[in-house]
Amino acid sequence: MKKALSLTTLIVALTLALAGCGSNGADSSSGGSVSHNQQDVTFATDMIPHHLQAVQMAEMAQTQASLPAVRTLAEEIKAAQGPEIETMSGWLKGWGEDVPDESMGGMDGMDSGSSDSMPGMMSDQAMSDLGAATGDTFDQMWLESMIAHHEGAVQMSDTEIADGKDPDAVALAKSIKAAQTTEIATMKKLLAP
Repeated sequence: MKKALSLTTLIVALTLALAGCGSNGADSSSGGSVSHNQQDVTFATDMIPHHLQAVQMAEMAQTQASLPAVRTLAEEIKAAQGPEIETMSGWLKGWGEDVPDESMGGMDGMDSGSSDSMPGMMSDQAMSDLGAATGDTFDQMWLESMIAHHEGAVQMSDTEIADGKDPDAVALAKSIKAAQTTEIATMKKLLAP
C-alpha cells in the first residue's frame, strides 16, 4: 500500500513538474491543466453535441439523399467530425471536465435555451421533419439545414479563436472554420438552380 502510494505521489509530482515545464501551452498532453481556459472548455463542451447532430444528419443523407454529391459530402462530414468528437472528449477528460453524453447530439432539448451557445443546432421538430423527408425534398432541406449548422460551427470557432487559450483547441477551431467554410460554399452551389 505504501509503495503504491509513493508511486502515485511520484507520478503526481512528475506530472506537476512537466506541467510547469510545459506551461507555455506547447505541450498540451503534459500541461493540459495549465494551458486551457473556460472558453476552451465551453468550445469543446458545446462543439461535441453540435458535431454529434451533424453526424446524425450525415447518416440520414447516406440513405435518404437523391443527389450523389449530397451523399459524398455527408460521408466527408461524418469522417471529419467523428474523430474531432473523440479529440474534444479526450481534452475534456484530461481537463477534469464532464464530457457531453452522446445522446445530447440528437434531438433531446437542443431547441430551447442551449441554442444560444450552440448556434445552428436543429430543433427536435426540424430533425424529425428531415428524417421523414426523401428525394429532392430531403436534399433541399438537408443542404439548407447543414449550411445553417455549419455557419453556427464557424461562429463558435470564431469565439474560440478569439478567446481560447489551449493551442490545440484554437488550432482545431481554425481547422473547423476552414473546412466548414469550404463545405458551405459547396452546399450553396448544390442548392443553386
